[in-house]
Amino acid sequence: MSTPETEIWHNPRCTKSRAALAHLDAAGIEYSVRRYLEDPPTGVEIRAALDRLGAQPWDITRTGENIAKELGMAGWGRTDADRDRWIGALAEHPQLIQRPIVFTAGGAVVARDEDALDSLG
Repeated sequence: MSTPETEIWHNPRCTKSRAALAHLDAAGIEYSVRRYLEDPPTGVEIRAALDRLGAQPWDITRTGENIAKELGMAGWGRTDADRDRWIGALAEHPQLIQRPIVFTAGGAVVARDEDALDSLG
């Protein structure tokens, strides 16, 4: 049995994440689920996700979360020199990662709405 080409970083408590699963189900797409709060991605995996998304770590950070406020992330720099700090925070505190993120053979997207999911083709 082969592994599905589509993977979703999923938080079952998140409405947007559950909606993304329903969209994938309705489209008949096989996928694997990674409950990223229980199985947090490493810094290496976050870097790979960012590459596939074409994004920076601050683009996928939930800066409104309490932990982000406690860390003072709103005041962190957003340059190449700051990337490691952001990635380290995302790896240490996976609740800061925007959700859901859907990865396919053709790309990746933060799937906050159906248009984002549809963009994966």
